[in-house]
Amino acid sequence: MPRFAVNCSILFTETPLLERFARARAAGFAAVECWWPADTDPDAFAAAIEDAGVQLILLNLDAGDMPAGDRGLLNDPDAEGRIRANLDVALGLATRLGCRKLNALAGNAREGEPREAQVARVCERLRWMAPLAAEAGVTLLIEAINAFDSPRYLFHRTPEVLAALDAIGAPNVKYQYDLYHLQRGEGSLTQTLRENIARIGHIQIADVPDRHEPGTGEINYRRMLQIIDDLGYDGHVALEYKPRGATEESLAWLPPDRTGPIAAADLRL
Repeated sequence: MPRFAVNCSILFTETPLLERFARARAAGFAAVECWWPADTDPDAFAAAIEDAGVQLILLNLDAGDMPAGDRGLLNDPDAEGRIRANLDVALGLATRLGCRKLNALAGNAREGEPREAQVARVCERLRWMAPLAAEAGVTLLIEAINAFDSPRYLFHRTPEVLAALDAIGAPNVKYQYDLYHLQRGEGSLTQTLRENIARIGHIQIADVPDRHEPGTGEINYRRMLQIIDDLGYDGHVALEYKPRGATEESLAWLPPDRTGPIAAADLRL
């Protein structure tokens, strides 16, 4: 049965980031994930998670200025030093907090350079990052982001991500599968999950088209979560949606006990 985690970069935004982990715990969650905490002291970030008594199960690597539209650094030829420095800090946080997954956004396509060259740079960087992550027991993830929200992002569809995974060839680099992005970008969620579950290292959810909580859009989440369970996925399913109202109110579709596995039949959808 799925275990749920909550993304504290997009939920609980009524309060500052370092206060959200305690709110997540008060709302019944034992596991959290987060985008890269830019402009936040790493020690303070780690301490807030430890003090809240939650498990960080995934952390995004530095993706640049996301509010300004950046979506990763891996394809930027001038970002090598920044990527290496960030990976070092991220692996330190992962070791301290027992986090076993880091998500690396590929970046927006750069004008004046062929896409193939940029994808090759992404893969080359993930190849040297992978053994460093493996030493810390960490899996690296790459994801597809739909073209409606991020028209310049390098990977919009599953085949593009799978081709990159093949080119990288590292067992600890896997696919972060976001049902919101994939429903908007390609559809066929059931088929894609069934064909690729062995290569999927993490799952995130939000409803379509407005990226609100399950039950507000077109995805049959009771069915999709049952399929994920039937396929034997043993990781977390992370809530990465924009609450339609207050965060706690947006959790009404979940049963009260959110600390362990949840059967799809128990969802209030």
